[in-house]
Amino acid sequence: MSETSKLIKGRTGDWEIVLGLEVHAQVASKAKLFSGAAVGFGAGPNEQVSLVDAAMPGMLPVINGYCVEQAVRTGLGLQAQINLKSHFDRKNYFYPDLPQGYQISQFKDPIVGEGEVIVELDDGRTFTVGVERLHLEQDAAKLLHDEDPNATYVDLNRAGTALMEIVSKPDMRSSEEAVAYVKKLRTILIYLGSCDGDMDKGNLRADVNVSVRKPGGALGTRCEIKNVNSFRFMQQAIEYEARRQIEILEDGGKIDQETRLFDPNKGETRSMRSKEEAHDYRYFPDPDLLPLELDPAWVKAIEASLPELPDAKKARLQSQYGLTAYDAGVLITEQARADFYEAAAKGRDAKLTANWVTNDLAARLTAGGLDIADSPIAPDAIAELVQLIEEGVISSKIAKDVFERMWAGEGRAGAIVEAAGLRQVSDSGALETIIDTLIAGNPGQAAAVKDKPQAIGWFVGQVMKETGGKANPATVNQLLRAKLGLG
Repeated sequence: MSETSKLIKGRTGDWEIVLGLEVHAQVASKAKLFSGAAVGFGAGPNEQVSLVDAAMPGMLPVINGYCVEQAVRTGLGLQAQINLKSHFDRKNYFYPDLPQGYQISQFKDPIVGEGEVIVELDDGRTFTVGVERLHLEQDAAKLLHDEDPNATYVDLNRAGTALMEIVSKPDMRSSEEAVAYVKKLRTILIYLGSCDGDMDKGNLRADVNVSVRKPGGALGTRCEIKNVNSFRFMQQAIEYEARRQIEILEDGGKIDQETRLFDPNKGETRSMRSKEEAHDYRYFPDPDLLPLELDPAWVKAIEASLPELPDAKKARLQSQYGLTAYDAGVLITEQARADFYEAAAKGRDAKLTANWVTNDLAARLTAGGLDIADSPIAPDAIAELVQLIEEGVISSKIAKDVFERMWAGEGRAGAIVEAAGLRQVSDSGALETIIDTLIAGNPGQAAAVKDKPQAIGWFVGQVMKETGGKANPATVNQLLRAKLGLG
């Protein structure tokens, strides 16, 4: 049992969830896997279909070399074995959204073998998920059930689109671990540029294999929950399915191996069909496609072109900028956010800059439904704001007001500070006059500070009130401590 395992209490004692995921990531490519048809979201029904996609008689598939490159790039990013020789197979099954009556996939000899993903939970604990394989396959079409009450329509736009199926080992033990794994995998894919990770468009979705067992016992019978396309639904589906299986077993029943669907409206899974085994699909090598043989030098060239990946970037942000593991972890979850931070942090206080990027700016972007790439405040504008705080021109409190004005489009931080007269009052002479008046007018409060030093906060508040919040807090504290005899 791993350190991150979460046991579930049942009537007969504790149970452990065992999870494995099959993540389907749409390859970032402008063309499909075996045809030249375009790939793009938002096209009208059947507008992006070639004769190959429609499975017209006599049509032959032609491999898209760029999709192969993207699969190799992903395998390298997952620290996985790249198989220099692989081949495509026909996976035979019949469904209205599969024009050919089979899917071209990879079975015994996938393009990518075993790898691993190191995942960090919110509490800082880490665990490793083994990757069993990554193979290329073509997507099916899409059935439309709500166009006509008496008919189902088929949109072939998605048919033949290149997918990478990333199969994990059953190394996860809670819904939180499963979600954390997919989030980390999604981040890696986006950094690599091999998948855009857009779950709303179905470009990243997962089949979740769920089973339960007594802690340390033999693996139980698994059920597969198909096509889960949100982190929230994934967590809900796993929690429900685990409870369902535990109740069946505790009542003396047995789990049927089957494929299930998650109903987000009811928050429950329901049976779809009995789970097929490999032999049910009658796999055999596709006779229209030669084995795929990769040049080792080509693979090496792809490896040399890989970008800095999340784990390496996190380690560098910690060492280069002195950030905490938490701050660095928040920044690297989005490549664009990490890039924005580094542009803003040049020559500035690294921790202070990180706070503004991950807190104030992030909150504003979320509230406005914006990505950081669409931020109305540029990195150099954040840097200017941080510089004003560092130089004591404005306080952190005033900076928040300045930031809101920047967001509203009133201009850059420096110009706003000058136009609104927001500079901090750091003139000791002016502040001394205010402090002397306060002490003279409040002798009881002044005497109390000697016995209760924290009472100095009352005087600080009064000075800030007198100066409209523009007094330099450090200067105010220094002067007050001297005048009240606190050393």
